[in-house]
Amino acid sequence: MLEGLKVVEMATWVAGPSAAAVLADWGADVIKVESPLGDATRVYFPDTPENPGNPIFTNENRGKKGVVLDISRPEGRHALKALLRDADIFVTNVRPGSMKRLGLDYDSLKVEFPKLIYSAVTGYGLVGPEADTPAFDMTAFWTRSGVAHATIPPDQEPFASRPGFGDHVTALATVSAILAALHERHSTGKGRLVETSLLRAGAYAISWDLAIQLRLGHVVTAQPRDERPGPISGFFRTKDDRWLLLLPRTNDCFTQLMIALDRPELLAEPRYEWPIEDMDTVREVRALVDEAFAQMTLAEVGERLTAGDLAWAPMGTLAELAEADYAKDAGCFEMVDDGWGTPYRLPASPARFPEGAPPVTRPAPKLGEHTREVLEAAGLTPDEIAAVL
Repeated sequence: MLEGLKVVEMATWVAGPSAAAVLADWGADVIKVESPLGDATRVYFPDTPENPGNPIFTNENRGKKGVVLDISRPEGRHALKALLRDADIFVTNVRPGSMKRLGLDYDSLKVEFPKLIYSAVTGYGLVGPEADTPAFDMTAFWTRSGVAHATIPPDQEPFASRPGFGDHVTALATVSAILAALHERHSTGKGRLVETSLLRAGAYAISWDLAIQLRLGHVVTAQPRDERPGPISGFFRTKDDRWLLLLPRTNDCFTQLMIALDRPELLAEPRYEWPIEDMDTVREVRALVDEAFAQMTLAEVGERLTAGDLAWAPMGTLAELAEADYAKDAGCFEMVDDGWGTPYRLPASPARFPEGAPPVTRPAPKLGEHTREVLEAAGLTPDEIAAVL
């Protein structure tokens, strides 16, 4: 679908590379520019004949061509600009100060490349005293944005998010912004600066709570289980030590749940008339629901909740998800070459196109694998290529 679109990516870790990987999945020609040391994610699962196919690096970089450039040297910067000459999109998460010092920031490039869409993926944005603060999704998206504070109950020790969690949210925002700028360019013929940040993505991800905070000046977020309103909302444990999440959709859900749990007599109790607002009564009902769930297996509970058309889900594991038919039906996986000739499964980007889309099969590049090929195509002379190499 994006065939003919050329993307140059000079980014490391997850948020920037992941955005470019989604564009590659959808058919764009993506050139990944790395330093001679390579992207940091290459080291987690070294890609060798004995252990082929780095799952982390491949997940964020499949389908790209790999180029090594040392942009601290004039030859490297000259080669990068040669790549940008006919590029549509430039994706980078190199810190703004470094890009400005190298003459590779948007203001330095826009006159030379007026059609280029320059996508800057940042921690805290491009302006203000935090613009050059180093950031990961665990620091900016999860911790500083308020997402962690709103998510972790105050009676628990704080914990970090899983790696890449906020990065992938930020990547999707980046893809959306790039495609909006691309649409605008169809009518104006001009590129523009597109900026996304881990902090802003985190603020948007938690915006249900943040909207209340902004409007009212306070908001109730995660609470200890015993303090939470809503006696039938939340996680419950079954007889076989499985957890499930139950969320009521309408006032009728309380009635359906009492029927499902063989406690219809509770519906006649005036104190249990829905909605229940008295916290002592909330705790009382929650204890009754806990007791009922504890007497049934997950399979038994699930059958009853589903029959009552209640919104619920078992707490699944990644191992269960990897083998689940519903995950396969939803298109959660792709078969990708490991770079050594063997296909293996990886997570799919979170959208698919049932009427046809490019196959996602190409491996992630070895470090510098396509450097000479790409620089030749960009018009560099043999001497210029030799200087880069």
